[in-house]
Amino acid sequence: MPLLNIHVVKGRTSDQTTTLQQAIHDAMLEAFSVPERDRYQILNEHEPEHLVMQDTGLGFERSGNRVLIQVVTRPRTQEMKERFYALLVEYLGERCALLPEDIMVSCIENSDADWSFGFGRAQFLNGDL
Repeated sequence: MPLLNIHVVKGRTSDQTTTLQQAIHDAMLEAFSVPERDRYQILNEHEPEHLVMQDTGLGFERSGNRVLIQVVTRPRTQEMKERFYALLVEYLGERCALLPEDIMVSCIENSDADWSFGFGRAQFLNGDL
C-alpha cells in the first residue's frame, strides 16, 4: 500500500513499462518510507485519444509519452507528497526520458479500515501490520 493506478499511452515495450513501474516504485519507497514489498501497481494502457491530460490553464503542452499516476493511500504529509512528486520527475526523467510536463499525479487518501490485503481481514486494524 499505496495502490498505484498508472495510465500511459500505448506503445511502450515491456522493458520500458517495467522500468517505468520500477522508477515509480522507487520514488514511493523513498518518499513514503514503505517496505520494499509494499508494491501494488496497475498499469493501464490507452489509445492516445483516451488519455486526455490538458494543462489546467498553466500554458504547456504534453507529449505522447504522458503518464497519469493515481495514488490511493493512507494519509501522507504535504512534505511526503511533494517529495514523491519531485522524485517521480527525477527518476522518470533519468530512467525513461520523460519530460516533467508529461507526469501528472493525483493522491486519494483513505483510512486503515479501507484496506484488506487478503484472508478477509483488515490487517491495519487487527494488528497484523
